[in-house]
Amino acid sequence: MAQNGYRIMDSDMHIVEPSDMFDRYLDARFADQAPRISRAPGKRVGVFLFDGERLPTCDVDNPHRMQGMTSRTDAATRPMRERGYDGPSQLEAMDMEGIDVAVMYPTVCLYVPNGLDDVDGPLSAAVCRAYNNWLYDFCQTDPARMKVAAMVPQHDPKEAVREARRAVNELGAVGIYMRPNFVNGVTFHSADYAELWATLEELNVPVGFHEGTGSVYHQDGSEFADNRLMLHACSHPIGMMKAMISMICGGVFESFPGLRAAYLEANAGWVPFWLGRMDRDYSLYREWDAPFLTRLPSEYFATNCYVGTEADEAELRYTVDAVGGTNIVFSSDYPHHDSEFPQSVNEFLSHEDLTEEVKRNILWDNCARLYALDR
Repeated sequence: MAQNGYRIMDSDMHIVEPSDMFDRYLDARFADQAPRISRAPGKRVGVFLFDGERLPTCDVDNPHRMQGMTSRTDAATRPMRERGYDGPSQLEAMDMEGIDVAVMYPTVCLYVPNGLDDVDGPLSAAVCRAYNNWLYDFCQTDPARMKVAAMVPQHDPKEAVREARRAVNELGAVGIYMRPNFVNGVTFHSADYAELWATLEELNVPVGFHEGTGSVYHQDGSEFADNRLMLHACSHPIGMMKAMISMICGGVFESFPGLRAAYLEANAGWVPFWLGRMDRDYSLYREWDAPFLTRLPSEYFATNCYVGTEADEAELRYTVDAVGGTNIVFSSDYPHHDSEFPQSVNEFLSHEDLTEEVKRNILWDNCARLYALDR
C-alpha cells in the first residue's frame, strides 16, 4: 500500500485495551491486585482502578468532560468502538489512513502501572507481562503490519531488563515503551537504569518515551488539577524535555552509543529551543557537571534521538530548518480524541513547505531506522 506514492510507517499508533484484558491475561497469583478497567460498552474512555487509586486523574475527577467533547475522530472511529477496537478494526483503520506498518502504543497502560509511584516490583512486572502478551495476540491480526512496543515496569529496573529481553526475543517487540516521568524519583541517567540501556543496545531496539495526561504522582502540569487544556499542554513537551536532558546530559548516550530513543506525541517544535539551551549551558558548566561528555548535546540528538510529529503541526518546517529532516517520525495518534484520523496522512502530505524528500524521510525512512525495520 502506498499513499500518493509514499510508504507510511506510524511510529505511535494507539490500541484500546479491552475491559477484561487483565482478567484474561494477568498471572493468577496477582488476581486480587489486578487493575480494573471500567467503561460503558463502546466507550474509549473509562475509569481505571489500580493499587487503590483512580486513573487518569484528570478525566476521572471531571467525568462529564469527555462525554461533552466531539471531534471528527470520534465520529470516524465509531465503527471501531462498536467492535471493541479489536485487531481487525485496527487493521481497517490503518487501511483507511493508508498506513503500511504501525507500532502499537497503549491507552489504559499509559497510566497503569507507570502512572503511580511505589508499586510493588513483581506486581508492576506482572501487569506489564499481561499487557505485552495481550498486545502480541492483538498484533497477530497481521504481524507484518502491526508491531509490538512492549511496556516495561519502571518501578523495578531489573524487572524491566527481564521483560524487555522476553518481549523482544519471545514476542518480537520492535521497541519498548516508558513514560518520560521519573517513576519513584529515579532519573534515566541513574545507575539503576544502566543495565536496561545496555540490554536495549544489545537487542537493537529503541525506547519510546510517551507521556499520559494523568498520574497519581506529580507530573509536569499537575498544578492545574482538572484543567485538561493546561495539564495536557504542559505534561507532554515538558516531560519530554526532562527525559531528553537526562539521557543526553546525564551521559546515557555517551555510555551506550548504539542506544536509540524516541520522544513521542509532544510534537517537534520544542526541540530546536531545547537543543540550543542544552548546548549553551553545556559550554558554561561542562567542567563541573558533564566532564564525561565528548560532544555537544545537539550532536547526541543527531545520532541517537528521534522526535514525533503529528499531522496538524503547522510549525514543523521551522524544526526541519533547524535540525534537519532525519530525526523526525510521523504519528497518527489513532484513535485518541486529538487525532486527525482518518485524515492524518493526507493532512501531513498537504504541508506545502516540506520537500518530497523530507516527507519520505518522516513518513517512512526515519521510523524504519528508529525501529530497525529497514533491514
